[in-house]
Formats: sequence, structure tokens, C-alpha cells
Amino acid sequence: MKKNITQYEKMTESPLTPLIVSLAVPTTITMLISSLYNLADTYFVSQLGASASGATGIVFTLMAVLQAFGFMYGQGAGSNISRKLGAKDVESAGRFASSSFFLAIGTGLLISCFGLLFLEPLLRFLGSTETILPYSKAYGMCILTAAPLYISSYVMNNILRYEGRAALAMIGLLTGALLNIGLDPLFIFVFHMGIMGAGIATALSQCISFSILLSMFLRKKTQSKISIHCVSKRRDDYLNILKTGFPSLVRQSLNSVSSMLLNKQAALYGDVAIAAMSIVGRCCMTIFSIGIGIGQGFQPVAGFNYGAGKYSRVKKSCKITFVISFAAIAVLSLSCIAASDYIINHFCDEKGVGAIGTFSLRMQCMAIMLAPITMSANMLFQSTGHAARATVTAAMRSGICFIPLILILPQFLGLRGIQIAQPLADLITAMISVPLIMDFFKRMPKEDLT
Repeated sequence: MKKNITQYEKMTESPLTPLIVSLAVPTTITMLISSLYNLADTYFVSQLGASASGATGIVFTLMAVLQAFGFMYGQGAGSNISRKLGAKDVESAGRFASSSFFLAIGTGLLISCFGLLFLEPLLRFLGSTETILPYSKAYGMCILTAAPLYISSYVMNNILRYEGRAALAMIGLLTGALLNIGLDPLFIFVFHMGIMGAGIATALSQCISFSILLSMFLRKKTQSKISIHCVSKRRDDYLNILKTGFPSLVRQSLNSVSSMLLNKQAALYGDVAIAAMSIVGRCCMTIFSIGIGIGQGFQPVAGFNYGAGKYSRVKKSCKITFVISFAAIAVLSLSCIAASDYIINHFCDEKGVGAIGTFSLRMQCMAIMLAPITMSANMLFQSTGHAARATVTAAMRSGICFIPLILILPQFLGLRGIQIAQPLADLITAMISVPLIMDFFKRMPKEDLT
């Protein structure tokens, strides 16, 4: 019990800036290494040609679907767990953890079976051209095989984060990502397995990450536990997980839809356009991942303190998170703008890719500096259990704002419309998020309950 009380006191009484930073550093490192893995994967595969590089963009959409379920179950359970622990209800925290874990395993098995059965039509639907399809099939088959482990790893990672144990969460994902970076060139070039090697490297790395993360729970390093005996028999618990995690599903699913639409629109301009936009997307996600990592350090602080009735700490921690994430993203974005030409050509020097990618990267880096506004709002709403507001903010960047733009702008501006759709979506999303978060703070109780 002493261990539990110590963790409670840490989350609800420690000075906020050091607390957020201490939780944000491991999550930011994890997000950064994972994004660097994506960049490394794109780089190694791009050496096989523009069609292979385009396949990474197609399969990235598929991976985003798996992440969507992982984040939905993980964030849905994690948000409830942090608030239950804030209220000192450890038994309910274990019930949410176990239920979400086995829900993830079951969902992964279903996606794996149906995905492999309908692999070719699925990849065509996601935007594969005839020349990209052979590469995306080889890569996608490996990703789908590892789907149950992929989804459940994200669940365990989120539970650990929401408990305020970001360092433990980092170890599992970080080990898998670093292993993946090492195995990619080995399987692709040394073993001459081509893009299939990249897929196998990813699947093996997911197995390692899953094993490490699960061991944290089995060795009782956490307050909540994963056990078949703790799986809830209450319908309301599952509805609570789904309701609270739904914004994450919306956000990740719309990321997949937006990627699919982007690939389809870019396909009208050839494989070089798909490859260029895929590289730009990975680069910007690397920058955005820094902000996400900082925001993930904020989430358990918000959840614990909201559950404990310490509302002033919730409000102050949100403001601190915004300032830190904005500063970090601004520095990275400006650096990327300055080196945009070199970055794109370093990944793929085929004719046409550089011209398309450089302009797109500069535009997106300028707009992504507004992302901390929406990110802070979304994570605040979800961590405190305000699912409706969280769903709205989650749906804006890649859905409500982006989808109409990617469908309409190319009709009038051609390729240029594809290139500026995401930057405009980021601008509109930020403008909508500001009044939402201001209204939330206005409605929040002024005095703490404790």
C-alpha cells in the first residue's frame, strides 16, 4: 500500500513542471525513436525504388488502423485507470487493464484473419497501384500477421503511461523500435529479402516489444494487473472503455482515411507523387511525435488530479504542456524548413520526388507549429473523461477539416491542392480548438475538492 500511496502523492502533490517533464521525457524518447524507425524503414525501403517507397505509405495506412484500436482500448482503459487510482480505487483499475488487454488480443486476431483473407482488395482500396501492389502485399502480410501483438502492445504502453510509469512503457517500445532499425538493413540487403525483409523485421520487433511490456505486469511492476480472472463481466465497463477511447479510434481511423485519400489523389500524378507525400508524412510525424510525447506526459497528471478533485493542477498542467510542446515543435519545424531540400533528396533522389516533396514539407512544417493547441485540448478532454469534446478535437485535423480539402482543392489547384491540404487543415483545426478549450476551463470548478 505504501508504494501505491507514494505514487498517488507523486502525481497529485509534486511540482507540476518537473513532474510533467519527468513523465514526458520517456514518452517523447519513445515517440521519437518510433518515428525514427518509420523514417529508417522508409529510407531502407526507398533504396528499392519509388514503387517500394510508395508501398510504405500504403502499409502505413494499414498500420494506422491497428494503432487506432490499440489507442482506443489503451487510452480508454488508461484514462479510467488514472482517475480510479486518483480516487484510490486499485481494484477497478485492474479490471479496466485486464478487460482492455484481452479485448485487444481478440480484435487483433479478427483483423489478422480477415485482412490476410482479403489482402489484395484491401491494399487496392488503400491506394495501391499495379506497380506498388506487389511490394505492399509482401509488406502488409507481415504486418497483419503480427496484428494481435501490435494492438495489445499499444494497450499495455498506454496503461503504463496513465499509471505514471512512463519509463517502464518506454523500455518495451524502445527496444522493439531499435531492434527494428537494426534488422531492416540486415533482412533487406544482407539476406536479400527485399521489402519482405522489412515486414519480417517489423513483425519480429513487435513480438519483442509485446513480451517486454507484458512482463512488466506479470512481474507486478504496476498497480493495475493483467489477469484473465480480472476481466470484467460488467457491460458498463466495456462501454466506458469504448466511450473514453473512442476519440483515439476516431483520430487514428481518420488518419488512415486521410492517408488513403491522399494516396489516391497523389496516384493521379504517378508513383513519384505518392513516394514524395509518403516521405513528407513520415518527416512531419516525427516532428509531431515530439509534441505527442510531451502531451502523453501530461495525460496521467490530468487524469490523476481530475480524479482527486485537484482542478487547479489540471488547468495549470495543461498550460505548461502547451508552452513546452510549442517550443519544441517550433524549433524542429524551423530546422526542417531550412533543410527541406536535403531531407527529401536524401530519402529518394528519383526525378520528380524532390520537387514535389520539398514544397510540401515546407508548407506542412509551417502549419504543424499550431498543432500543440489541438493536441493539448484533445489530451485534456480525453484524460478527464469528456468524450464528446475529445472526439470533436480528435476528428478535426485528419477528418472534418482535411477530408473536404483533399477532395476539393485538387479539383481547382491540381497537385498544389494536394500539397497545401494538410497545412490548411492544421490552421482551421487550431482556430476551432481555441474556443473549445477556453470554454472547458471556464466551466471547470474554481476550487479543489481536496
